[in-house]
Amino acid sequence: MSSALTDLCRYPIVQAPMAGGASCPELAAAVSEAGGLGFLAAGYKTADGMYQEIKQLRGLTARPFGVNLFMPQPAHADAAAVDVYRQQLAGEADWYETPLGDPDSGRDDGYEAKLAILRDDPVPLVSFTFGCPTPAAVARLKRAGTLTVVTVTTPEEALAAQNAGADAICVQGIEAGGHQGTHRDDPANDCGGIGLLALIGQIREAVPLPVIAAGGIMRGSQIAAVLAAGADAAQLGTAFLVCPESGANALHKQAMTSPLFNRTELTRAFSGRPARGLVNRFMSEHGPYAPAAYPEVHHLTSGLRKAAAKAGDPQAMALWAGQGHRLARDLPAGRLVGILAAETAAAGSALALRNPA
Repeated sequence: MSSALTDLCRYPIVQAPMAGGASCPELAAAVSEAGGLGFLAAGYKTADGMYQEIKQLRGLTARPFGVNLFMPQPAHADAAAVDVYRQQLAGEADWYETPLGDPDSGRDDGYEAKLAILRDDPVPLVSFTFGCPTPAAVARLKRAGTLTVVTVTTPEEALAAQNAGADAICVQGIEAGGHQGTHRDDPANDCGGIGLLALIGQIREAVPLPVIAAGGIMRGSQIAAVLAAGADAAQLGTAFLVCPESGANALHKQAMTSPLFNRTELTRAFSGRPARGLVNRFMSEHGPYAPAAYPEVHHLTSGLRKAAAKAGDPQAMALWAGQGHRLARDLPAGRLVGILAAETAAAGSALALRNPA
């Protein structure tokens, strides 16, 4: 990694910012304390909620960490299609005895207020998902001493990040769990997507920025593989989701290795944006009909997902997971970082022996 990013962590291991509660201060602190780079997810939180978590994290560790922001989304959803989907979900609302949410609850996720806090009280690193910040926004964070990372899924998005002045890019392959961080949500691309190793190669030829690789990484040997492919660090989400420090729901953690959930798919069922999760009843029944409408569908289904979790029913929860979910290890986050670092070093040594200079 570039020297500035290298200074943030001892190992090239980044804990992914998982919105929805998993990436809590306890998890981020444990990862950073162990030599990785912990992350808080500001998505779906208020600006004050984000600030309170930053304060809590600073009380748990003096090590560097990152904060992830969701970019505001353009208004392009078909209101009629959202209404049809609302009608389709009426039976779910009756079953879980909870009203459907208001699809017009907000599009910007408090972006400007969060940026203002991060400029006034800087953190070491800020990353962006669902789009690219303006050069002015990046410049203001840089003046505050903050490094910036933009999530990208294509070489074209990587070029946009470079033009905006980003310090690094998080290259997300199609294997990744949770939402695809595309800058533009185009339903025509729902069957597309590029695998991580191929994407690293393409982006390395397009831009010179440091690369944090994300997507299906669960073992140190895979970290070594993306490093050999040209990445500077690896970002892992699903691998940390099952750790005891993670704030993910217990049902979500159990589902990672449950024989009831043996595969993942990309779906719009829960949020209106493509996201990879474990295939469950809700995804199977509603995924084929969910419109391209984010965050409208997210707001619409939010109460349903919470009610399902409260009822102990994972079949209507958004069980976000990467393709490597079966390799999840229920270990304390600090111990997992140490094991991953050792596995990465061993794999790197083995590769060097096979390919001497």
